[in-house]
Amino acid sequence: MSTLFWKTVKLSPVLLFASLFLASGASAAESNSDQTAEGWSTAAMNLDAEPTASISPTLNDGATLSEPIPATDTSQPAVTVSPRFELADSTFPEPVPAAGTTSVESNQEVLQQIQRYGNEGSTSLDQVTSVGQLRDVSPGDWAFEALRSLVERYGCIAGYPDGTYRGNRALTRYEFAAGLNACLQQIERLIGDGGEIPDLETLRRLIQEFEAELATLGARVDNLEGRVAFLEDNQFSTTTKLRGEVIFGLADTFGDTIDGGDDDTNTVLGDRVRLNFETSFTGRDRLRTRLEAINMAEFNSGVTGTNMTRLGFDGEEENDIAIDELWYRFPLGDNLLVQIDAANGEFQDTIIDVVNPFFDSSGSGSISRFGRFNPIYRTGSGAGGTLTYGLGNVLELSASYFADEGENPGEDRGLFNGTFAALGQITFKPTENISVAGTYVRSYYRGGNVNVTGSTGSVLASQPFTENVATSADSFGIQANATLGRFSVGGWVGYQDAEAKSGDNEGSDADIWNWAVNLALLDLGGEGNKLGVVFGMPPKVTDNDIGGREDDDTSYHLEAFYRYQLTDNIAITPGAFVIFNPEHNDDNDEIWVGTIRTVFSF
Repeated sequence: MSTLFWKTVKLSPVLLFASLFLASGASAAESNSDQTAEGWSTAAMNLDAEPTASISPTLNDGATLSEPIPATDTSQPAVTVSPRFELADSTFPEPVPAAGTTSVESNQEVLQQIQRYGNEGSTSLDQVTSVGQLRDVSPGDWAFEALRSLVERYGCIAGYPDGTYRGNRALTRYEFAAGLNACLQQIERLIGDGGEIPDLETLRRLIQEFEAELATLGARVDNLEGRVAFLEDNQFSTTTKLRGEVIFGLADTFGDTIDGGDDDTNTVLGDRVRLNFETSFTGRDRLRTRLEAINMAEFNSGVTGTNMTRLGFDGEEENDIAIDELWYRFPLGDNLLVQIDAANGEFQDTIIDVVNPFFDSSGSGSISRFGRFNPIYRTGSGAGGTLTYGLGNVLELSASYFADEGENPGEDRGLFNGTFAALGQITFKPTENISVAGTYVRSYYRGGNVNVTGSTGSVLASQPFTENVATSADSFGIQANATLGRFSVGGWVGYQDAEAKSGDNEGSDADIWNWAVNLALLDLGGEGNKLGVVFGMPPKVTDNDIGGREDDDTSYHLEAFYRYQLTDNIAITPGAFVIFNPEHNDDNDEIWVGTIRTVFSF
């Protein structure tokens, strides 16, 4: 016979006895303590047992780099994170030698026991030539056909002298060895007598017919093994994945400046580069280290006379590389998610839901700073942490604290003595597509570091009592969003009660309001595309105890953009927005801002 045929012969008993094992040991899976007592390995039988070796945690984060990861990714949790494991070896375990004996002695003893059991079995079990001889096996049994096949084709079944098979009894390891030995002897007799074994003949014909395909498959497997070995030897890390985002921004402003002069700004081309190192140690946690280099013009009060014209992805750092984010997120139990920020943390970049899913991202959402989310989320930044507790899929409770100079031990600095913001939020999600949140923020700004509205409204709104006056603020916000198919509508209302904490006007109050509504048409013109429209009022001082520091008129923000998903990794977003009555002064002409934002993600 050919080598291929003998390989087939060696393989067939295993395949044949698999059927015998399933038929005779059906109740083995239902039994637990009895099997363990007989020496079976629990880990070998339980495929859900904890694996013995981890290859590489895989973060299943579908969010873009500019978007916070939902508490549910979380996968991940919003860390929805999913490890890949190498399965434990499921072969039978080696018998454990008794105390004071060697491994060889123990193995010999086991073999002798198997031999004795085989000899005993030959006298206590009768060979069955027809499945009808077994009184406790009926045609309605689930394993009837398997038993009949083994009896009629191979004569590989034995019954007890009383004519029973006892198929529901647990299978011991001795019976396993005896049964396997009986099947091997029967197959050897068939081969020695020149008899034909249908399964072997069929396998031989199939192997001959698909010999070329099997050879090709073997070569492909060898090639894959080589590639896997190369990747394992040269991989960046078993726990860390690298994700990147690069933005090219072409932008300009049009119209008159606040002082009535001509707009002398020129068209600019800037960039922002982010590299995220996403690390997981348990499969459910995440450590993010973000490196950022940015050089995108800020159309702020020093350029156009107002911060209302700022882009959502601006920053003038001359492309110096810096750590922009450094946080660690992990679950405590099934409902609580914790995030600790060591550098440059912000409310909107944590596990808190800002309830503006199609506009909050600086890479794929609104092109303006104001249009991304409620400005009250910009009241805190720095070092701190966030807790989010989920009550099912309906309610989320969030708490967060940030200190702007938490790493600085100097006077009026540190975690608790300098500029800080503490947030509490309740998010209600009656359905999968509807979200409503109520938010409260208590913030304090030391003198010389006052920016109540995060540079999104008028100068008076950001510094209602001048920059050198220490200021506190109680901020309240309501945010909502509903998505109906490919149509989304959302918005917010924000109110801030600011109070002077130093200077001659200590105790003075100021009221600051803002609001916005937005509409989004999803997958317009193709999958991944998005048309967005934002209309609202940037932060405005409606009342101030200090005369002359109120905004007399009202500015309006109108924005439109279209995000075109060119490929899976490239998106182009042309857009524009206009500010009517800039700085809440109707004597000022409108100012236009136009941009083309191109995003490369990998």
